[in-house]
Amino acid sequence: MSAIWARTLWLLLAIAGLVFAPVAFVYGLNWGLTAGIVGLFLLLSLHLHHLQQLMDWLEGPLNSPLPRGRGVWEIAFADLHRRVRIRLSQQQALSETLERFMRAFQALPDGVIAFDRHHHIEWLNERAETHFALSAESDRGQALTNLIRHPDFVAYLGRERFAEPLIYRGGRVEGLTLMLQVIPYGEEQNLLVSRDISQMERMETMRRDFIANVSHELKTPLTVVAGFSEMLADDFETYGDNEIRNYLSLICEQNARMQRLIEDLLTLSALESGGSPLNEERVELEPILRSIFNDAQALSAGQHEIVLTIGTPSVLEGCANELRSAFSNMACNAVRYTPPGGRIDLIWRMHQGCGEYIVADSGIGIAAQHLSRLTERFYRVDRSRSRETGGTGLGLAIVKHVLTRHHATLEIESTPGKGSRFTARFPGYCFRDSGSASREADPLEIRSIVKQLQEPDLPGAVGI
Repeated sequence: MSAIWARTLWLLLAIAGLVFAPVAFVYGLNWGLTAGIVGLFLLLSLHLHHLQQLMDWLEGPLNSPLPRGRGVWEIAFADLHRRVRIRLSQQQALSETLERFMRAFQALPDGVIAFDRHHHIEWLNERAETHFALSAESDRGQALTNLIRHPDFVAYLGRERFAEPLIYRGGRVEGLTLMLQVIPYGEEQNLLVSRDISQMERMETMRRDFIANVSHELKTPLTVVAGFSEMLADDFETYGDNEIRNYLSLICEQNARMQRLIEDLLTLSALESGGSPLNEERVELEPILRSIFNDAQALSAGQHEIVLTIGTPSVLEGCANELRSAFSNMACNAVRYTPPGGRIDLIWRMHQGCGEYIVADSGIGIAAQHLSRLTERFYRVDRSRSRETGGTGLGLAIVKHVLTRHHATLEIESTPGKGSRFTARFPGYCFRDSGSASREADPLEIRSIVKQLQEPDLPGAVGI
């Protein structure tokens, strides 16, 4: 301000010294005053011109450049330019901060909807669009209760008691369970936060089912053991030797069933703890497969035709006990679910750079709607038949976890009444001897079996 006053004072002194004084001295006082007034008028015109430039700039676009001035207006426009530059810099910083906040809200795993006291949507992120099947472009400004009309949600907003969250089911997205909570902020502003808890609900359901299934599986043999034990303890002398042997045989059978269940539970628990296979070692597959073949024959007791085919002796990197458990479960399942007189093929082969352990049977088969759930714990297609065969319902769950820990996959093909084929496929990098992984087994025996297994009546494989 001092610079403006100083420059204005010097300009007035210049008019007085260079215009008024010389004219008054030469032509007299009246002409001197007239010349001074004309000089002041010209100075006023210059100020009005610059003021008009300033008004035009204020009324123009926000990004228009400041006009260039002369004299005191040069100082004023320079100060204005500095302030504009500072303000633009502040606005740019605020815009970048707001953009970062928007990106942060978009990156949140939860849905966020900002709405006012009339429940009109002001903003929502992409996750909220997914949770409620909304659109940020078309639904902004709409009332939440017009778009989300579930009675529980409408009542939750109407009560305005937001201390407890709302569990929201049956919304516009099928199969989605959300936990909703409203968070008030600012002046009558609110945030609706939605969290997808579908997986948590499924896990909780699986936990409850698991406990119920374990309790049921243990209760049945315990009831048998307790019942026969009490009968023998209370009145042992009244039973004949054959009856006692029969009761003791049933007790031993149920005891073995409980032992198998507990062992499978411990195995599954160890596998589900995660991590790489324990005791990773060089595993010769041929001895393991021959041992499983002998076990399958013993379980079958001569009721099935069981054929073992080893196309290429191979060595895997992994845990021998886990691999044997998985391969054995696949073979034993085939024996249990194949009627007497049926055929079971156990095949190891190299195919397209991968190792494949195939268990194929001519058993009862599995309907397509059950295939995707076979590896769930205690899942049984036919519960009564499963108990008759002595299965625990955990075999394929163990197979799935073992194969996952060994970077392998399980594929299932089945047709009811025609049999099933289970294939454990190991990628080439799982083999210690890379040369064995690159060779193809092509004996006549394997080709005939594979051709039989690849009949067109089998449906497509389902990856688990």
